[in-house]
Amino acid sequence: MNRYNFDEVNDRYNTYSTQWDYTQDRFGAADVLPFSISDTDFKAPEEIVEKLTALSKYGIYGYTRWNHEDFKDAICYYYQKRHQVNISDTTIVYSPSVMYTMAVMIRGLSQENDQIVTLLPMYDAFFKVIEENNRTLSASPLLYTDSGYLIDWNDLEQRLQEATIFILCSPHNPTGRVWTQEELAQIIDLCRKYDVWIISDEIHSDIVHTSRPHLPIMHPSFVYKKKILISSASKTFNTPALIGSYALFYDKETADILLQQSRYCDFVNSASLFGMHALMVGYTQCFDYIEELKEYVYNNYEYLKKELARISSNKIELKELESTYLVWFDISNVGVSPEVLQNLLVEKGKLGIMSGIHYGDTNFMRINIGCPRSKLEEAVRRMKIVFKGLNK
Repeated sequence: MNRYNFDEVNDRYNTYSTQWDYTQDRFGAADVLPFSISDTDFKAPEEIVEKLTALSKYGIYGYTRWNHEDFKDAICYYYQKRHQVNISDTTIVYSPSVMYTMAVMIRGLSQENDQIVTLLPMYDAFFKVIEENNRTLSASPLLYTDSGYLIDWNDLEQRLQEATIFILCSPHNPTGRVWTQEELAQIIDLCRKYDVWIISDEIHSDIVHTSRPHLPIMHPSFVYKKKILISSASKTFNTPALIGSYALFYDKETADILLQQSRYCDFVNSASLFGMHALMVGYTQCFDYIEELKEYVYNNYEYLKKELARISSNKIELKELESTYLVWFDISNVGVSPEVLQNLLVEKGKLGIMSGIHYGDTNFMRINIGCPRSKLEEAVRRMKIVFKGLNK
């Protein structure tokens, strides 16, 4: 019997929720049912809630250090237990967020106008973190095939020849690809060949649905020193508002770039008390939550796949969901332009589903299925109304 009730409906309105209370910003309407930003509608594990409750009742929330064995040992334990990877030889550094770390390391490891390579489509924040830091985005388009997305190795190699940094999203957002060991090894080989740094965003690494496991870039089979892993427990345990992430480095000199910037330039090196404890509890006590979450999300995916095929008269067919609670689906055959479909979903269906334009491909949409089944069923009901109009 499952411990966690992911069917529970939690009213998130009037909580300053980015997903629920600010739909006007994203969709131009305040009355849509949102399936947008990548947090879930699930409560955090009870172990985390109990720890945070005790901290709250204590009543003292002073400046907090992260550079101690409890924090770092929790991360090491997680990688050993979850991914069978020993990271004891890495330098672990706290950061307020994954994207903060990425921005700092882009500035620290490259010069203005340097080329930064990543894969397209891409997490929308990657566009901004590259361009707003005055670097040149070099996007290598993934190949969309009958079996899913594949890397265009010729294109990627050509781009890496002129690049300073390669940003990897592993697993990949928005497509959900879980990269194979062979693919990751080839990425390593190419980056070594052209002396390119790898920054690997692995924040979605817990929610993997394939029998093929996620392999952290710090896996011992990927021998290369110029790589950085950045991640957080927040996507898994739904704790992004608590603040906190971490980065893994192979040398202290590179780690000092982040330490110096966060401590002496931006003054954000003092840890979030609640975020730090949420990570330590989640990474040592909540593996059963992860497994039940994965099962629930995948069941949501199977439901959505069947229903979307039915209500769209098989014009929308979902590829296999390899990871995450974000479903990336092709809308190129629905018979109307992506702009028209998005407007219909918002105006007629009152649904807030992310347009693929944000990620670099207007032929797709991204829907967050990290929610109770009843919410997803309501989305299907509303989409049925929209597609019924299209099929007339």
